[in-house]
Amino acid sequence: MATLALAQDNAFAQPLESQLRSCVLAMWIGDEAGFATEVRDSLYWTSLLRYVGCTGHAHEVAAMFGDEISLRSRTLIQDAADLDEVISDAIAFATAGQGPREREHTIELITTHGLEWSVHNSQSGCEVGDMLLERLDFGPLVREALRFTFERWNGNGFPTHARGEDIPIAMRVVHLSHDMEAIARHASPSDALDAARTRRGRTYDPEIADLFLTHGGAWLDRLDEVEPWDTVLDLEPEPRRVLTGDALDDALTVAADFIDLKSPYMAGHSRRCALLVHDASLHLGLPADEVDTVRRAALVHDFGITAVPNSIWDRPSSLTRAERDRVERHTVITEQMLRRSPALATLNPVAAAHHEKPDGTGYHKGLPRGRIDERACVLAAADVYVALTSDRADRPAHPPVTAAALIRRSADDGGLDRHAVEAVLTAAGHASVRRDPADRPGGLTRREIQVLRLAARGLTTSEIAAQLYISAKTADVHIQHIYSKIGVSTRAAAALWAMQNGLVS
Repeated sequence: MATLALAQDNAFAQPLESQLRSCVLAMWIGDEAGFATEVRDSLYWTSLLRYVGCTGHAHEVAAMFGDEISLRSRTLIQDAADLDEVISDAIAFATAGQGPREREHTIELITTHGLEWSVHNSQSGCEVGDMLLERLDFGPLVREALRFTFERWNGNGFPTHARGEDIPIAMRVVHLSHDMEAIARHASPSDALDAARTRRGRTYDPEIADLFLTHGGAWLDRLDEVEPWDTVLDLEPEPRRVLTGDALDDALTVAADFIDLKSPYMAGHSRRCALLVHDASLHLGLPADEVDTVRRAALVHDFGITAVPNSIWDRPSSLTRAERDRVERHTVITEQMLRRSPALATLNPVAAAHHEKPDGTGYHKGLPRGRIDERACVLAAADVYVALTSDRADRPAHPPVTAAALIRRSADDGGLDRHAVEAVLTAAGHASVRRDPADRPGGLTRREIQVLRLAARGLTTSEIAAQLYISAKTADVHIQHIYSKIGVSTRAAAALWAMQNGLVS
């Protein structure tokens, strides 16, 4: 099921098994509480999709703290309702390894702007998440609950400082179940019970905390005896939707946008790859079902990049060998995630092999020519072409003609398949695949589209102004007009809107 595949991709926020275990625990709490079917169903999806908007602020988190994946893993057992603890942990993480002067500057930055930063990023995550959930056709209970992802019982959460029963019951359960599973796994079940007792009435709904204090020990023991993936599938609410055809394509496109929001340099990457491989596959004369497979594989081929920190993806300089090793793991993670679902596992020979090379020097299996799926060769060529014609942290986009020459040279050297390269270049037409700025969705002006594209890439207002030779004040006015026209309030949501409307590549 495509939605569960999206839900599982939270390696940078929680390990997959932890995400599934916490969902099981949440459902046991809901059953013990005697929730009505509608509330129980919303609890299931709320638990699985709690972090669906987190790629929307991964860039901003990494810009302040560096490795956002390590930061998130360290905050799993944090008492998010204790602001002193949150600030102390943030300072400790951000200043690790810094000298005295740099440390002093970082502490001042966090203490001065930390609250504003937290409000903005939690709002960004919620806004992006809701936009994705709307496209997945989730009902109002799930969408409403996920708007309170970062709120807490005592009102010390973000972005609105909602408190108590103003937070939907499904999210109140998820706040506790996710924390308890993490604490039990990182420390012990007794530590989880102690945390529930200490945080009762502050971080967690006291009634939910009391349920856990009564039954939590047995539940945590029981968790170790079940297979989380199978149990979560068994708990899925009825009627169970099976996505096929256009519905599956729509869900995988949501997944593609979720992936590409990870970095402003990746905005629209998976969509562009899907369009190119579709046309290239038709040019090669592949059967219709294989054309569908390669296009769908292109939409999710980079699932694994969400497990690699933005401190690597957004680095404006060369990577170390260790960092390159982390990058190369993303195809392994893509393969692991897709194979969990029998329907999506059929995409793996293409999606997980898009960095294999005919000369055998690719990754992660080092397959030689003849053992690489022809469709994976097409995706590999499209992936390289799209990357070359897009801005990256360490270089500007290459002109299409230059990109064509570079991938033909790679085919000569054995790095790409020649037939696949020529098919992709034919599909690309040796011209930019950007939409004509005259096609203006949302009523945006040509200048506003220029500003939106730069904002989607993560440029600040001052940087946008410098690039467009306008004042910072004028750039800010454009941004506010854009937000008003398209109905968003954060950069990440604007970037997602631009991706959905084909304005970034």
